[in-house]
Amino acid sequence: MGKVQENIVTVLDVGSAKTCVLVLDVNEHGFQYRGHGVRESRGTRKGQIVDLEKATAAIQKAVEDAEAIAQIPIERGVVGVAGPHIRGINSQGGIALGQRAREVTKEDVKMAVERARSIPLPADREVLHLLPQEFMIDEQNGVHDPAGMMARSLEVRVHVVTAAQSSTQNVVTALNRAGIHVDDAVFEPLACADAVLRSDEREAGVVLADIGAGSTDVIVYYEGAVVHTAVVPVGGDHFTNDIAIGLPTPLSEAEKIKKQFGCALVTRIPEPNEVEVPSVGDRPSRLMSQRLLGEVLEPRTRELFEIMRDHLRQAGVLDFCNAGLVLTGGGSRLNSISEIAEDVLRKPVRLGVPASLTSMPSELAEMEYSSVIGLALYAYRARILQGQQEQGLGSKLKGLFARRGN
Repeated sequence: MGKVQENIVTVLDVGSAKTCVLVLDVNEHGFQYRGHGVRESRGTRKGQIVDLEKATAAIQKAVEDAEAIAQIPIERGVVGVAGPHIRGINSQGGIALGQRAREVTKEDVKMAVERARSIPLPADREVLHLLPQEFMIDEQNGVHDPAGMMARSLEVRVHVVTAAQSSTQNVVTALNRAGIHVDDAVFEPLACADAVLRSDEREAGVVLADIGAGSTDVIVYYEGAVVHTAVVPVGGDHFTNDIAIGLPTPLSEAEKIKKQFGCALVTRIPEPNEVEVPSVGDRPSRLMSQRLLGEVLEPRTRELFEIMRDHLRQAGVLDFCNAGLVLTGGGSRLNSISEIAEDVLRKPVRLGVPASLTSMPSELAEMEYSSVIGLALYAYRARILQGQQEQGLGSKLKGLFARRGN
């Protein structure tokens, strides 16, 4: 059993809309799809668990589905975390190496990073990731790996991603109750970037916005490093609620109408177009102008990107984003959402479709699965780094916490 598990990577995305489990086969040549399970999420809201029993049941069902396809028991995995409780902060730290220049060791690098990590945090917050941006030796900036170089002082700039301990622990507890040992917890946009961003975009400066059901998770890269992370408290569920109230119609019908007929830009909708809208209660359905639906969706879409623009500007990173904005996640499927984003942010925008894995079913190559595919790529890369202890630094800095079952 142990040997089988060594050749398997399992990742879990417990979102507000869906719970997804993805299993990979790993060997010396790489990895390929082995199985997956997807179930509607229960007991979660805005990326956080609000009913442990319902969340656990949804996870168990998704795991059972994945086990049936993969033909192996799933005992452990890497889980994605996201939601409004996530906070990112930039920090800096360093050490003196002595009066005379000497060779920088890997232990020196580790010590400098630990100094940068030493920031005061509230009691309920924990460090999820420690992401080095650049090292500085003496007066020289922009060093990516200082080990082996000569210097008298070593400094490092890092981006620290923190999470509410209780929110993260609730996810871990739900998985433990579903019989899954959690090896690592990963901030989802960091993983998502592996699935949808190109290396030249990360260098030039890019915003990745993962529009989920409960919120929109944001990560900004510049010169290949993470410079900012944030969560905008607007997601696909807000669009659905607006439709349910504005038309009005039951929530379940509002979700269907959004997916089938939704368009973020009113002027893109032909005037004669009509949509059948089920009524609340037992009243008959009625035909309504599709433009009325657009008039509900366009203000909410503009609000999402205005909040994002103002936040990025306030954080001082909007001008770094020369490659513009990449949208992914289920919420990014809304027609004309890219046009609104370009209009508000005045930046180029593209949709981020996840990279396809070998042998993966085509239905997973969609934007709502960017997070779980990114988690798979991230977990695989972490597994490789762990197996390369002689390279040391990457393994030590991947900044993931081991989680132990209850």
